[in-house]
Amino acid sequence: MKRIVTVGFLMMSFFAFSQQNKIDQKVNALLKKMTIEEKIGQLNQYTGDNQATGPITINPNKETEIKQGLIGSMLNVLGTKYTRQYQELAMQSRLKIPLLFGQDVVHGYKTTFPIPLAEAASWDLEAMELSARIAAVEASASGIHWTFAPMVDISRDPRWGRVMEGAGEDTYLGSKIAYARVKGFQGMLGDVNSVMACVKHFAAYGAAVGGRDYNSVDMSERMLWETYLPPFKSALDAGAATFMNSFNDLNGIPATANKYLQRDILKGKWNFQGFVVSDWGSIGEMVAHGYVKDNKEAALAAITAGSDMDMESNAYRYHLAELVKENKVPIALIDDAVKRILRKKFKLGLFDDPYKYCDPEREQAALNNPEHRKAAREIAAKSIVLLKNENTILPLSKEIKTVAFIGPMVKEHKENMGFWAVELPGLDYEKQVVSQWEGLKNKVGSNTKLLYAKGCETTGDSKEGFAEAIAIANQADVVILSIGENWNMSGEAKSRSNIHLPGVQEELVKAIQATGKPVVVLINAGRPLVFNEIANTVPAILYTWWLGTEAGNAIADVLFGDYNPSGKLPMTFPREEGQIPVYYNHFSTGRPAPDENATNYVSAYIDLKNSPRFTFGHGLSYTTFDYSELKLSKSKIKSNEKIEVSVAITNTGKYEGTEIVQLYLRDKVGSIIRPIIELKDFQKVHLKVGETKTIQFIIDNQKLSFYNNKLEFGSEPGDFDLMIGSSSSDIRLKDSFELL
Repeated sequence: MKRIVTVGFLMMSFFAFSQQNKIDQKVNALLKKMTIEEKIGQLNQYTGDNQATGPITINPNKETEIKQGLIGSMLNVLGTKYTRQYQELAMQSRLKIPLLFGQDVVHGYKTTFPIPLAEAASWDLEAMELSARIAAVEASASGIHWTFAPMVDISRDPRWGRVMEGAGEDTYLGSKIAYARVKGFQGMLGDVNSVMACVKHFAAYGAAVGGRDYNSVDMSERMLWETYLPPFKSALDAGAATFMNSFNDLNGIPATANKYLQRDILKGKWNFQGFVVSDWGSIGEMVAHGYVKDNKEAALAAITAGSDMDMESNAYRYHLAELVKENKVPIALIDDAVKRILRKKFKLGLFDDPYKYCDPEREQAALNNPEHRKAAREIAAKSIVLLKNENTILPLSKEIKTVAFIGPMVKEHKENMGFWAVELPGLDYEKQVVSQWEGLKNKVGSNTKLLYAKGCETTGDSKEGFAEAIAIANQADVVILSIGENWNMSGEAKSRSNIHLPGVQEELVKAIQATGKPVVVLINAGRPLVFNEIANTVPAILYTWWLGTEAGNAIADVLFGDYNPSGKLPMTFPREEGQIPVYYNHFSTGRPAPDENATNYVSAYIDLKNSPRFTFGHGLSYTTFDYSELKLSKSKIKSNEKIEVSVAITNTGKYEGTEIVQLYLRDKVGSIIRPIIELKDFQKVHLKVGETKTIQFIIDNQKLSFYNNKLEFGSEPGDFDLMIGSSSSDIRLKDSFELL
């Protein structure tokens, strides 16, 4: 059997090599026919006129330039009708080189899935791969070849608006998710149902100073390699076709002009064969950075560093040819960038059929597939995190007589979509998106009476609606409050210095609680928020993020127990902004605080606890799980050996449910101090009431390794603590072993 598998693998490898060799021959033949202007055209990307995701550069000659072969790619062109129109213009060019169409398909196309940070809370890699696959099917059917996703930036600062777009604070979890999302988007690249992934933002964008978008990043190389680069490498290992560089400077050099990142690491050490696109206008923005004096110098810096395609700066379009003539840019650099782009166009099959992705019948079928909504509902339910459930208020009984549904989010439609939802022309949100009110109505029977009051707006200081809300609450058996931040308060350019719940929403919750009615709070947001009064006093809290198209149905499924919540937080929730950056896998200090109340000459605040409000990995269930029988196959190993770890998990509660079992390690002594705890594996286990399952983990040298001061990756002999738990702060079982 092993021989058959090996032969099969060799045959597949030979076929892939043969196919790539044929593509390279075609690329080289085409390159010989191209003028310098046509070559540079392939490196130039313009936005369409209908939708912008950055500051538009007005170009009235766009269509003429496409006919002249001076544009290689377009973004923000939606639908087969419009992509075909632009592609027909490209087919009038001398060499008939097809256009690439890109789009920010971040968490769905027509079917909108939960925002990526919410999906990360599911810790369900198969679900995340599926949501990316469905997004690819819908986008490719609409003429899109390329998505600017996934974002794999690690971030420990919830003030940064773009945390909603990534997988949170942990490198291990983030790397696994990066791999899954690339696989989902790309499938078998060249298949008509796949799109190219674009891994962003290369690199370290998530560590922007002060959590302020586009800001500088300054960090050690060891931190870069150990924490921020691994998700990019994981995405590359999954076969990512393209990378996007980031807006920030890294240690004083804009990422767009950072040769160390793009040529030395990505294209050198990692042997990346795809192409790198700038972020929107980031080449030209190096002038504002103070790194170059004008767009000409910006073009020189970017192409030299390894940026292949210029998104919306026009720096390459107007200056590269001149730089080549002046012998400042070797033609070999231009040729290399052009080859990288042409290879992908051949791989996608666009030279064989430029209109391959422009079938309106396929578009209609893909955009109206009911299975996509079914998957969106299930993934949304998996993304919800149960933060508190005192007195087992949840799940609610379907026999309940009267429910008061109060809050500014209850009847909203678009708010559930979140930032980066694709706004298709003519999309009717009231028909497309299930509101939370509609979801509840769909769930309860005719014997249950639903009452509604808005209570207040999301923002502002008006309390005019409080009286009505209180009156409605007094009539109910239970009150559900849906609050949070608006969809456009988290996302690109949406950094916030104050991440408390906006407006008077916490005061509304307090007023409703004063009625003495049982209260359940739903918090809709794109980032971890601060909500101390609610966290302290409300018995039941569900973090519902922004869940997309099926938000209302998914929330109702969880509220009434048709889905038992299993989500776990992918980011730490601070008590106050003063703790930020706050993350679970920090180092110890020479003066660690022995407990939460110690403040004298230890590493602590005198006015705030060190511990966060909710820890990384936290998330409750309607049932309970018992951890037992932790066994290690060895207590001592060599670096070429492995430890098999087993643990028994039992459902000891009243409901069938899923537990995400988390394995953490601590390297107790190292040549570089190591984090107090690090996630190194996890498994989802589904259990019926009373059922026990034994699950296994493997500890190998890779999981014990780190970067030392010389940036050498490897393990060091010594003692390790092994911890198994339900979260980073809820460790149920412990053991230790020694690496010899």
